[in-house]
Amino acid sequence: METTSLEQTLTFLGINLVYALITLIVSVFALVLIDKFVFTKIDFIEEIKKGNIAASIFQSTILIFIGLVVAVSMS
Repeated sequence: METTSLEQTLTFLGINLVYALITLIVSVFALVLIDKFVFTKIDFIEEIKKGNIAASIFQSTILIFIGLVVAVSMS
């Protein structure tokens, strides 16, 4: 049985969507672990709500590095 170009495209789209969801879940889980166990005295969410730009940049940098680590480990 031959697969058409559309079937291959939809298959790869589904695989990529599952990969993206797994990466998102692992990234959020890792961010929560880092937030609770590494930076126990700093509430980043509260600092960001207060308008602390440095806290938001730091938090987004942690997310970027977690995403890179998860992407490399899954590929």
